Amino acid sequence: MMRISELTVRFGAFTAVGGVSLDVAPGTVTGLVGESGSGKSTLARAVAGLTPYRGTVTGVERGRVQMVFQDPYSSLNPRMRIGDAIAEGSRVPRARRDAEVARLLDLVSLPAAHARRYPRELSGGQRQRVAIARALAAGPDVLIADEITSALDVSVQGAVLNLIRDLRAELGLTMLFISHNLAVVRYVCDAVAVMRHGHLVEAGPVGDVIGAPSHPYTRTLLEAVPSLART
Repeated sequence: MMRISELTVRFGAFTAVGGVSLDVAPGTVTGLVGESGSGKSTLARAVAGLTPYRGTVTGVERGRVQMVFQDPYSSLNPRMRIGDAIAEGSRVPRARRDAEVARLLDLVSLPAAHARRYPRELSGGQRQRVAIARALAAGPDVLIADEITSALDVSVQGAVLNLIRDLRAELGLTMLFISHNLAVVRYVCDAVAVMRHGHLVEAGPVGDVIGAPSHPYTRTLLEAVPSLART
């Protein structure tokens, strides 16, 4: 169990995240939703050790949280071949890294030959698959996906979401999945936590929160997705 307790992030006088507590059960995907500026990405970066915070994150070793970012192009070194980018974070011996890179590329449904390519030679969806493979190379206890489909064409978003579902089923991943879209969260997540203005306003099993939201803000988010508002 990854347990986030009273996590607070401040930038000067501004409180971006104010005392958030949240449990992420092992082998589950927990969605973190809210509008832009709600603090969800800041919370994720704090859990990943990328932003200083007050409070505690327990149940996961330092360095065993990996993050996949929104823009797959800016998160990859344009001068580094795909295979080298994936191998960089791998924990396997150097002699086995080529085989490990091929295994990870296959895991995200990319051919092993892509290891010799550069990010500019791939599509946005392929680059995001590489970013996921690179994160998995470190053998994380928790994988954080931060709006990983929002920078992609609509035509490839579904394929990436299906990949996340497949990886979760195959690897038993524990994930924190960040999105502004409750329809996407319902598709990939077991539980959901709703953030507003840096605070957690509602959390629970995804079916309960979407089926019978208790907070007015959650109901507002649902109304923005008509197909969910009717269910």
